[in-house]
Amino acid sequence: MCLNTGYPCDCLTDGPPCEPCRMTAKDRETEEAHLSNTINVPSPAESTCEPDLNVPPAGALKERGRNWGWMLSGIICVNILILGCALVSGSANNSVTIGSSDLQVFIIILLILTSIWMIYYVIYTARNENAVDYKDGHAGPVWLRVGLVLFGLLSIIMDIFKIASYAGYLHCDSAVKVAFPVVQLVFVLVQTCFLWRHAKDCVQLHRNITRCGLMLTLSTNLVVWMSAVTEESIHQTTVPEYPSNDTKLSGRSLYINKAGYGDDACKCSHTSCSIFKEAYYYLYPFNIEYSLFASAMAYVMWKNVGRVTEEHDHHIKFRLKDVFIGPVAGFLLVASGLATFIVYEMEMGSGDSDDDRRDRAVMMHFVMNIVIVSLMSVSTVIGCAIFKVDHREHVLEKNPTRSLDVGLLVGASLGQFIISYFTIIAMAATGAKGYLNRLNLTWAILMVIQLGLQNFFIIEGLHREPFHEVHPVTVVANPYVLQPGKELSTYEGSDMDAKPSPELTAHSLHGHTAEHRPRLLWKRRVLKEVCAFLLMGNIILWIMPAFGARPQFDHDTETEFYKFNMWASIVNIGLPFGIFYRMHSVASLFEVFLTS
Repeated sequence: MCLNTGYPCDCLTDGPPCEPCRMTAKDRETEEAHLSNTINVPSPAESTCEPDLNVPPAGALKERGRNWGWMLSGIICVNILILGCALVSGSANNSVTIGSSDLQVFIIILLILTSIWMIYYVIYTARNENAVDYKDGHAGPVWLRVGLVLFGLLSIIMDIFKIASYAGYLHCDSAVKVAFPVVQLVFVLVQTCFLWRHAKDCVQLHRNITRCGLMLTLSTNLVVWMSAVTEESIHQTTVPEYPSNDTKLSGRSLYINKAGYGDDACKCSHTSCSIFKEAYYYLYPFNIEYSLFASAMAYVMWKNVGRVTEEHDHHIKFRLKDVFIGPVAGFLLVASGLATFIVYEMEMGSGDSDDDRRDRAVMMHFVMNIVIVSLMSVSTVIGCAIFKVDHREHVLEKNPTRSLDVGLLVGASLGQFIISYFTIIAMAATGAKGYLNRLNLTWAILMVIQLGLQNFFIIEGLHREPFHEVHPVTVVANPYVLQPGKELSTYEGSDMDAKPSPELTAHSLHGHTAEHRPRLLWKRRVLKEVCAFLLMGNIILWIMPAFGARPQFDHDTETEFYKFNMWASIVNIGLPFGIFYRMHSVASLFEVFLTS
């Protein structure tokens, strides 16, 4: 009996075929018959190899289901945002009969629905092990979640102050105004816990419901953001009562309207209403940033629904080792900016200041901003030059978090671009007469330059691969190899499983001891210094407009050129985006600092 070894077999010529050759010939005849039959008649095997074009594959069905979920969730988001924008605009206009209570009822409904969905999501994912099989390591880093918790706590304090203030008007005003901060407080608690635990989730079950729920969360936070921004803008700027004041303004007192309650018809029942009112107005910036942070995290979760990604997290330690100049210079910049900002606000807020003192305060504010923006522009140029000599590869993988960061950075900067360009046109058209107009023009031009440079620096830094430390190769001697002058007997009695010496372990495992660790490369150090300085500069540029600095209204050239209604609309639309841009730049610069 022969074996099928690939060599010619003699059984077919010398005698009857052996068993392997007989089976091979039989299989060949069967295959030929099968091929002849399938020339005109399709067989089941052919149908499995060549699928029918009329039957869509399973991947197409999944893609169709995913597109349907995206479309439905997008429709929900767009409708809620448009309806909320209409209600916010109507409640901000005094000539429209829509009141703030109507807007608050709508927001309360959104807050309750969103809270119910988030509680359902937490319970469902806790009971189903296969609901979340993958995690996005880039989404929801710990420092972003810590910032969300911080802003959430300050938002809760703001709601408590609102409850204490609004409770004094229950006898003569709507109870909805007290119910709204109560519901918002619960919503902030639920959403903070939800995003802290599930910001990295890539949901695989009930994807369409999850997409709709996340879009509901996103649109709810954006409506809350629009409401807070509108209320803060009304608090800072109102139309002057007398037509004669449209051309000649006498201080910020014409614009500030702090009387949301407490007119002649409705008096507060306790004496602390004004104190709580002043307190929660200073906490509005934190509530605004909280809503934007939550919206961004909800969007990343929405993009990650159904996404299959690697389950790894990027543990990058935050260390200020070998970085000194940037943090110290940034701290001095923030301290000097805060000092001038406090003096400026005190002069603008006092009713007995004359025009000369107000002009000096505005001049001091302009000069300080020019210094800050100029130093930030110079440091950004240095950082961009380092990127030119840096040979790190660009990140090629698709990342929803990075795409959102870049989109928000460019989109939010448009608000400050709009204000700066309108200021440049107004100053150039009027001839920039006077030192205040020249300073204002210089500030606007430098702001445009700084925004462009900083956007390029951050986007380039976010798309670079992190630095990887390369340790020198250490040659480790084998202790079991005979050396000259050593006897074999000295090794025969040694334990082969013995642990290596501490000196050998330190040099073989780590390559170098802690005392001989190399310092940062000069490129890494310069990038970290630049990032630290820009981070502190963006913090002070966020603090000043977020807490009430309005040189656009304290200096009257733009108001005279564009008229008050148009200029107030430009500032109230562009400034919130500019404030968010500074806070988002802080987050992005921190990310660039970590990867440098």
